[in-house]
Amino acid sequence: MKRIVVLLSLSLLAVPALAAAPQQEKMKACNADAAKQNLKGDARKSFMKDCLSTSKGAAAEPKKDMTPQQARMKQCNADVAAKNIKGDERKKFMSDCLKTKK
Repeated sequence: MKRIVVLLSLSLLAVPALAAAPQQEKMKACNADAAKQNLKGDARKSFMKDCLSTSKGAAAEPKKDMTPQQARMKQCNADVAAKNIKGDERKKFMSDCLKTKK
């Protein structure tokens, strides 16, 4: 009985070490890709976050196309930023912009 408990305990200790290996490999691949692109600072941090959060590691899936609503939101945000509108006037502009169909 003692042997079974000892073997079970040892096997449970080995499981985290086995699970860490894929994460370490993903980290190595992401670091290598960041180094190839000469990324520094916030750009590197952002790249590493995206790279490590994907299931495939460095081979990230291509981004999906934006929905029409997302595209409209992006355009309206760009317009309001170009016009440097703030506060309540910005809210009204965004509301009107998002309601219009282009």
